[in-house]
Amino acid sequence: MGGSGIPRSLRHVHRTACLIAAAALIAPLPGSWPLGGHHDAGSGTRLQRAFSDAAAEFRVPRRLLLGVSYMESRWDTHAGAPSVIGGYGPMHLTDMRAALARAPGGAVHHAAPGPSASPADPPASHGAPMVKKGSFSQVASLERAAGLLGVPSVRLRTDAVENIRGGAALMAATQRELGRPLGADPAQWWGAVARFSGSTDSVAAATYADNVFEVIRKGARRTTDTGERVTLAASPGVRPGATEREAVPAREVPAPGSGPEDGAKSSAGTGVECPATLACGWLPSPRVLYGDDRYGNHDVADRPTDEKIEYVVIHDTEDTQNTMFKTVQTPSEASWHYTIRSSDGQVTQHIRTKDIGWHSGNQDVNARSIGIEHEGFLAQPDTWYTEQMYQSSARLVSYLAKKYAIPLDRQHIIGHEDVPGPVTASIPGMHEDPGPYWDWRHYFDLLGSPLRATAGPDSELVTVLPDFATNRPEYTGCTAETELCAPHGSSAVRLYTEPTELAPLVQDVGKRPGGEDSTIGVYDMTSRVSTGQTYAVAQRRGDWTAIWYLGQKAWFRNPSARPTAVGSAGRMVTPKPGLPDIPVYGRATPEDSAYPDGTTVPPESPLPYKFLAGQRYATQGSVRGERFEPSGVDSGSPGRFVKGRALYYEIQFGHRLAYVRADDVDVVRATA
Repeated sequence: MGGSGIPRSLRHVHRTACLIAAAALIAPLPGSWPLGGHHDAGSGTRLQRAFSDAAAEFRVPRRLLLGVSYMESRWDTHAGAPSVIGGYGPMHLTDMRAALARAPGGAVHHAAPGPSASPADPPASHGAPMVKKGSFSQVASLERAAGLLGVPSVRLRTDAVENIRGGAALMAATQRELGRPLGADPAQWWGAVARFSGSTDSVAAATYADNVFEVIRKGARRTTDTGERVTLAASPGVRPGATEREAVPAREVPAPGSGPEDGAKSSAGTGVECPATLACGWLPSPRVLYGDDRYGNHDVADRPTDEKIEYVVIHDTEDTQNTMFKTVQTPSEASWHYTIRSSDGQVTQHIRTKDIGWHSGNQDVNARSIGIEHEGFLAQPDTWYTEQMYQSSARLVSYLAKKYAIPLDRQHIIGHEDVPGPVTASIPGMHEDPGPYWDWRHYFDLLGSPLRATAGPDSELVTVLPDFATNRPEYTGCTAETELCAPHGSSAVRLYTEPTELAPLVQDVGKRPGGEDSTIGVYDMTSRVSTGQTYAVAQRRGDWTAIWYLGQKAWFRNPSARPTAVGSAGRMVTPKPGLPDIPVYGRATPEDSAYPDGTTVPPESPLPYKFLAGQRYATQGSVRGERFEPSGVDSGSPGRFVKGRALYYEIQFGHRLAYVRADDVDVVRATA
């Protein structure tokens, strides 16, 4: 609690009842998006032709139009649902009034239940509106585009071809306003692309344009959410000249106390830890005395001098950024290092990376990690998980990983959903974000560390790697608890007790100690694995593969024609001969003798699972048992780490990580 250092997970329990509601955001418009569809055998070139035709009509380079649309939507239509800033379609043309008009009064967001690890903590303050214009201009206005085309605005919201035409018309109009020539040379359009971002922050606008041109240089290819294959061929020689940057005005730095409406200040003079290519702000999280000799809402440390930073934890807020900014400034609340805004990927830092945030629900993980919150709701990926958010997040994580030598793999770049409960009682309250719709495969591509097979298909280890667009397991609870969510690409693969989808789902005795069945709820991760996670193979049978998972065999469909997991090289741990089972832990703590005299030694707390003889689990390496003890003296004094000699192996035990003592296991290398 507070300054005592007891960890607390974010309480993502907000039910927003204002502005755009979950049902309105997710449900497609009647008759919307006539292009494509998974059953349209001839749809493979129709969206591609729409880009070519619009480019020719408005004299916009086709590569440029494809690059801008990729950055805005990755060429997806999102079934006609508007984004957080009211953007529609492949070109993300904004129509705030239409988006707000779709919200029925009184509808609510469905968020995952997740009590705080500190029952005495007060609930977060909520109530901020979900949709705002922020610092965006109307460059990509849908109504303006409709006026240029001379068609009703509803056509641009519901017809992909008209949406693309509208984007091309706006690009051409912006280029003319800049006094630049129309035509086929994309290198002369950098300024128009920066303006199209809508951002008034010069760094953000320039980063957007640079990202678009990076896509053009590298090329892209994917199947969209309407089942259409779109390709942008690589053009490595497209490099805008320096004079193009004159189209972006100098950055406006707000005076103290007069910053943007969300309260974040410019990074100028703050020492914010952020790559120069990102637009970053600084909104400090206070560590002050509150209550009965408790300090909040983070702990002062001196990392990596006193402790190596091992993890980056990816969260989503389950709330709006403005509300989370209030939370992170409340001493009795949770805290994290960075927030990334959905609409444009703007980054705001709250805590120095040397210090420890209260973000994961596990003090041991907090002490070894950096926490990054992404504005959004896991059940509404099309509305909140924007490409600009992915791009900014990956750029930030790449910077942090290089700075602190953090491996770019799924055992070190983890979701909040992957953090283990530190003790048995904490497991039911651990969180599920960023959820099954977070595109881990795309994210690691952006990190420059693509997830791929590292061994043959018969390896004793497999890495989960479904095709995101076509992997569409059913979920319930996006809009109402028992209703099916709209079909959507997913990073998750479902697990069964036998090699058939008619079998029961696997169970998690820690998450559901009362023996309740697992469900297909979007917030229920007890019977699924996620892209990039690596597991030891227990058995194979036809198109099915079984892995060791929480002490049991867990089966998933893995057909050779369309595999959902690929062979992986690496190491596994298994109990030493003669041990029928070994304990599994949610934290790596020092041995009792490591604690100074007079220190309260926490009790040993194995988790309620069985790691039985003969079972194997993937490991990425070992850690020493350590425990952080925060300072209770004053707000500026760093705490101390109790460092032991006890060695643990981190393992992929279930959906979450876990730890086992090195003395209890043998390490074996997987054979291909």
